[in-house]
Amino acid sequence: MATDTTHFFKSKVLGHPSALFVLFFTEMWERFSFYGMRVLLVNFLTMAVIGANPGWGWTAENAGALFGTYAGLLYLTPIVGGIIADRFTGYRNAVVIGAAIMTAGHASMALETEFSLYAGLALLVIGTGFFKPNITSMISTMYKDHPEKKDGAYTIFYMGVNAGAFFGMMLCGYLAERIGWSWGFGLAGIFMFLGTLQFWLAKPLFGVLGEPPKKGAEEEEEEDELVSETGEEPASSKRNPFTMLDKVLIFITATIGLFYLLDSPLSAIADIHILPSGSVSIGSVVFSGATITVLIGLVLFLYLIISRIIRYPNVNRDRMIAVAIFAFFTVFFWMSFEQGASSLIIFARDWVDRTLSGGAAIAYNVVNTLLTVVPLAIVSWVLFLLWKQTFKKIPGSNIVLVICFLCVWGVVGWMLNRDYNTTAYEVSYDAIEAPKIDEETGNQAVGENGEPLFEYTVVTEGMQVPAGANVVKRRDIKIIDVLDLEVGNQINIIQSSDKFVYLDALRVEEIRSQFEESGGESTIVAAEVAEIKDNEVEITVSWFSILNSFFIIAFASFFSKWFESKYNPSAAFKYAFGLILLGIGFGLLAFGSFGITAGVKVSMLWLILAYLFHTLGELSLSPVGLSYVSKLVPARMIGFMFGIWYLAIAIGNKLAGTLGGQIDKITEEYSLSTFFLFFTIIPIVAGLVVMALNPLLKKLMHGVR
Repeated sequence: MATDTTHFFKSKVLGHPSALFVLFFTEMWERFSFYGMRVLLVNFLTMAVIGANPGWGWTAENAGALFGTYAGLLYLTPIVGGIIADRFTGYRNAVVIGAAIMTAGHASMALETEFSLYAGLALLVIGTGFFKPNITSMISTMYKDHPEKKDGAYTIFYMGVNAGAFFGMMLCGYLAERIGWSWGFGLAGIFMFLGTLQFWLAKPLFGVLGEPPKKGAEEEEEEDELVSETGEEPASSKRNPFTMLDKVLIFITATIGLFYLLDSPLSAIADIHILPSGSVSIGSVVFSGATITVLIGLVLFLYLIISRIIRYPNVNRDRMIAVAIFAFFTVFFWMSFEQGASSLIIFARDWVDRTLSGGAAIAYNVVNTLLTVVPLAIVSWVLFLLWKQTFKKIPGSNIVLVICFLCVWGVVGWMLNRDYNTTAYEVSYDAIEAPKIDEETGNQAVGENGEPLFEYTVVTEGMQVPAGANVVKRRDIKIIDVLDLEVGNQINIIQSSDKFVYLDALRVEEIRSQFEESGGESTIVAAEVAEIKDNEVEITVSWFSILNSFFIIAFASFFSKWFESKYNPSAAFKYAFGLILLGIGFGLLAFGSFGITAGVKVSMLWLILAYLFHTLGELSLSPVGLSYVSKLVPARMIGFMFGIWYLAIAIGNKLAGTLGGQIDKITEEYSLSTFFLFFTIIPIVAGLVVMALNPLLKKLMHGVR
């Protein structure tokens, strides 16, 4: 039964139906929660177990394995969620179910126990499966009688996605790093709950849109639009049903893929193996049982794809081959791009100089204020327009949205006030001075001017200072916090990741208890305030992650106009351009980190430039993929090929976590620059290969641009 959508356009906000903006805010709060949690996960898992803001002390490898599986599953469950909504629940109920499950997931993660973390991630994966595909389906249905407005609607919706990601990473990350991890995870859950509630209360605005399908209702048959320009008959008239072998292969390969995603973190973290754990030697090469199983699954999967494609007429077959080629290179893009949620988090925390002083600190505070307040004011104005149009019909939903924005404004005000009032204190402390030994000569090392070099070990309260050790006063440590200290105050500090932080009396007792329980020596340091320095600020690790959303908002319009102009490049060029720009971003990181050693910091400028090039690459490539799937694939095959596309993204995300987890190992064995060089070369080479394939891809696409 067709859904009448004309009534949606009687109540408008910015030229679009008011209902679109309810979906806008629903997606905004979901992305707020998703990205707010995502930016914390690897940082939390790899933070030291004991400290001012303790994490779980995992290795980067184990954290990457878990993140990769989580991120990979996020792109697979929507396939199932879309099917369930189509056949049983309807789009609107699926969105509510998914949002409710994700709310429970965020609440579970805020508890910070091992069981609650895994349960929370599982709930987020399941909830995303219901939520992600169905809220966009509601937009598509709403605009089915106004296709000319659909592009504008999705542009507005996409801004909601980026606004949510922007504020989620900024605010959840800030709370987690400044107060505690549970605050960050908890804030994500709160806004997921409020977003769910406002969507549910807006039900009268949607009418029958997205309701469960009627039993016995006749489904409308859509004409296949992929008629070739040579006059070939519609592909939809040529049935290509799944054979029993197809179904068996789908089941086998899906099972192997799922087991691989689960086996990776389980085997690394808990030594639990789902796939065979033995090994087989073929000549001088040793393959693990898991590797052999995955290779078998890959061969079966390739056979499935090829056998399906060759059954179609020539034009459709060629176009689907083109989609398969694009999907293959999609893996390389997301494998590198998603380092932003794994290795780049660790890099920003441990290797980037995030401290600004003097004029630079003032400039950062001003820029950060504008970055935060201006977008929030714009979105708040949109809420005001929605309130005027819909308050009489959905008062509850509007009130919940106002509560959401009041909370956000409150957190933003607190954050900005805190940053403007931070103070840097230079402290003096005891350290053991010992000659620095030259490894080659065995003698004391000397500097460029011939002066002898020394090494200094901070004296902690749990340390037994050797008799005769030369203990000296040092004052090369600064703490930056919102404190009211004076010169001469005796304080306690402790090293947290790459910096020292202040401990109040309560924190001191908590950390001493942690050391007693673990049987370790306390690393708390007694210090004295030596000098007060104004206008200094330390940027949070999570702040750099918001740059992707900011650059998308800043440059999306340019790319949209470029791709709609007469200079619109070919699909292959867009793909090549995106991959090469991504590689250049990592190349800047490789150059910026060249030759650095432990204790040396990289300028944050390199990371900012890297995010800029990564975003430009994303804008070149990411919107192209799904668009070309819909343009090139026959209607009867489109669901299957969308599944293949999301599978490619899932593989890319899994590889991103696995490879990103090697940052510490590669840095220790080779260098940090070598690690980034890997992600420089692969995307650029992949981009050049795509560019070389341009003539072939044009031929395979048969005139589709």
